[in-house]
Amino acid sequence: MEICGLVTEKNEPVPLKSISVEVLVQDHVATVSSTLQYVNEEERPLEALFVLPLPADAAVCHFSAKIGEQEIVAEVQDKETARDQYDDAVSSGQQAFLLEESAESPDVFRLSVGCLSAGQNAAVTIIYVTELAVQADHSLRFCLPAVLNPRYTPAGSAAGIVSEISSGAVPYTLTLSVHVSSPKPISKLESNCTLDPLVFLHSDHTQATVNLSPGHMFDKDVELFVYYQDTHQTSAIVEAGVTTAPPGSLMRDPVVMISLYPEFPEEVMKSLATRGEFVFVIDRSGSMGSMMHHGKGAQRRIESAKDTLLLLLKSLPMGCYFNIYGFGSDFENFFPQSVVYKQKTMDQALKRIKKMRADMGGTETLQPLKHIYSQRCNPKHPRQLFIFTDGEVGNTKEVLDLVKSHAHSHRCFSFGIGEGASAALITGMAREGSGHAQFITDSDRMQPKVMQSLRFALQPAVVNISVDWILPDGVTVDTLSPPISVLFQGQRALIYAQLKGESSGGSEGTVSVKYSLKDQPVTNQLHFCLKPTEETGLSIHRLAARTLIRSLEQEERSGAAGVEGIRSRIVELSVQAGMSSVHTAFIAVNKDSRQTVKGPLLQRRVPTHDWYRSLNAPLCGGVLQKGMSTYDYPRALYPPMCAQSVIGCASSLSEMDSGVFSRRVGRDNQDEDMDRNYAAQPAQPPAPERKTKSLLGKLRRALSLNHESQKFRRSKKMDAYDESDSCSASLAIKETQKDPLLQLVSLQKASGCWDLDATLADVFGKTEDELTNQKPAQVDGSVWATLLALIWLYGCKIEQQVEWQFVAMKAASWIGSQKVGDLSQCVCAGNVLLGCQVTKETLGI
Repeated sequence: MEICGLVTEKNEPVPLKSISVEVLVQDHVATVSSTLQYVNEEERPLEALFVLPLPADAAVCHFSAKIGEQEIVAEVQDKETARDQYDDAVSSGQQAFLLEESAESPDVFRLSVGCLSAGQNAAVTIIYVTELAVQADHSLRFCLPAVLNPRYTPAGSAAGIVSEISSGAVPYTLTLSVHVSSPKPISKLESNCTLDPLVFLHSDHTQATVNLSPGHMFDKDVELFVYYQDTHQTSAIVEAGVTTAPPGSLMRDPVVMISLYPEFPEEVMKSLATRGEFVFVIDRSGSMGSMMHHGKGAQRRIESAKDTLLLLLKSLPMGCYFNIYGFGSDFENFFPQSVVYKQKTMDQALKRIKKMRADMGGTETLQPLKHIYSQRCNPKHPRQLFIFTDGEVGNTKEVLDLVKSHAHSHRCFSFGIGEGASAALITGMAREGSGHAQFITDSDRMQPKVMQSLRFALQPAVVNISVDWILPDGVTVDTLSPPISVLFQGQRALIYAQLKGESSGGSEGTVSVKYSLKDQPVTNQLHFCLKPTEETGLSIHRLAARTLIRSLEQEERSGAAGVEGIRSRIVELSVQAGMSSVHTAFIAVNKDSRQTVKGPLLQRRVPTHDWYRSLNAPLCGGVLQKGMSTYDYPRALYPPMCAQSVIGCASSLSEMDSGVFSRRVGRDNQDEDMDRNYAAQPAQPPAPERKTKSLLGKLRRALSLNHESQKFRRSKKMDAYDESDSCSASLAIKETQKDPLLQLVSLQKASGCWDLDATLADVFGKTEDELTNQKPAQVDGSVWATLLALIWLYGCKIEQQVEWQFVAMKAASWIGSQKVGDLSQCVCAGNVLLGCQVTKETLGI
């Protein structure tokens, strides 16, 4: 019996042996160099494919391969030209390397290593630059994606690189070293993975190094959080251009990157909005039934989302509007249109939230968004969209284009849940929707991050934003970044600009950002030196080029006039900057390696870690229904390695997407195999015939001809996680005791008060009689209950204040509306009863 899985002809691991990563962090920009070491242990030439994740906003700027002592540096070419060159090289026995970006999602790349001779080593190096995102605790987040989950591609979308994601046990190792430098002192570095001790290189703590401890298991992305002193300061970096670049080009002129940290007046920030339409969109696909993390007490993602919805609903201001959507292969909404937030509608929503399950199949993000945007907006209640998903879709760019087309009518706050969520989707929706993105990974609690975003949503709207430049005579500025459409307190806004011309004397420039906040004009101003101040390579230029390329790509997808001209501009800019785009690829050919190829090339698919599959590896079994893709069922139904796979051993290119390795020993019968496997599928019109010589070329042609049959069909009625199933019973985790905080919050009325009853007393560990007997005479039961709830929150749950801050504000506001006079005696009585020491001033009454 042939063993299924990612093995070679001799049942040995695939040829990728190790990944070595070096990260250079300069202030809030990271340059990342990844070296992938390949070894061909076959007895004949080999072609290897590796689908790898990169940060969503990365600008890939270098690609090279070293074979023995010879290094080949790739060049950027038009993608079709590069593919043809790769096919020609591999078919004629030359070693070739191709790196291309997915057309569907900018955080997925495919690396093709062609024609490695038997026993040969090859080291492939990829370098990219990326911005570091500011977190709520003022740290800067660097993420090295190590997990890439299978992406759900809706029917009607073209298949591509994201449909080729394979998975299974990862047979390669990871080493990571980080060097941090900044004008500001480094306070500390933290990570979700185990690090060696931090080493400071200077006494002023402006430079430090740290390494990832050995043994990373590829079960989670590697996250690093850098803490600087005085992080939130407006700054500017001016970078010199390349003297050999064409005059007037982006790469020739200096480029400035402005980092803005607006500070709003405190009295304005205290006046949070009491109006708005809040639409909560919850992913209910099968993958949301997975655990939040591997640790003890982990919840399923859908359960954590339900707890978070409870907090959100209880935190909304009276009189606003709200609605809740659940989506999977289809979608449903709680109300036909958004309804006024009051006790009745809140109770109706809570009843339905309790029944929510991860049972809606695939991840069709586009359709619920279209339905929401088709609903008429109320100008007195600005629309705030909160979307929760594990982010596994194949049509990322289509979703982002839709969000951007409605950016004028709403703000979008997005949340990526679990390891492997698409950063391109999560950050992209927030960026295009003028909102804020959050990632909930490893053992993170979802609730505090979501409540931070709710605070942003309730902030006063910033309008009439403008950017003005004052520069010396002879110098002009060409702003490369899209116009700033949103500013949040304590959040960074970046502006890239190209400086043209020569100064006639002045050496300083000024940039002013003006806006209106609650009808008050505000100006933030920064003076900066026009002379490059530090050595940053060309990282700022490449980030600026990436920003401009992304804007052009979006303009092209929108169907703007002159599409061919836009495409040519993208290719020209990409080649000049030496960085990838959707229309270009890196190609390297070793022209000295020509040899006679005896027999067909073997093809090896290198796995990227699948989080679900590692979690559910002990499980095996399940039935695959006719006409249903292997991705239609949860990953728990088949492990990475089984003596007998539920879908059998792949014998044709069409089965590569199942995540099961297929061993290539011949190519003559692949089209016949494909026809036989998909005889029941709808026929597609043939694509124009194109000569394809390498296995990669064959794969591309096969995917093009048969992409409709590769769609992930999901049954709406499918329950992804059936607890009664004997297979999944082994994974059942006992429901933990209900969080007392969530119990208390669940009892609050929409108006902000609590009832004095036994369920409330139980949260405090008291009886109803104990609460009633200690009630001061001058207040009624509801005021006393609400006061006790506030005292308990401030006295026993202060470390979770970010989660209940709006619940407490509503409660304090409700007590104030009851006009019960001096409550000092009541607060003292409450402190005695609950064993707390909270002052009346602390409660905000």
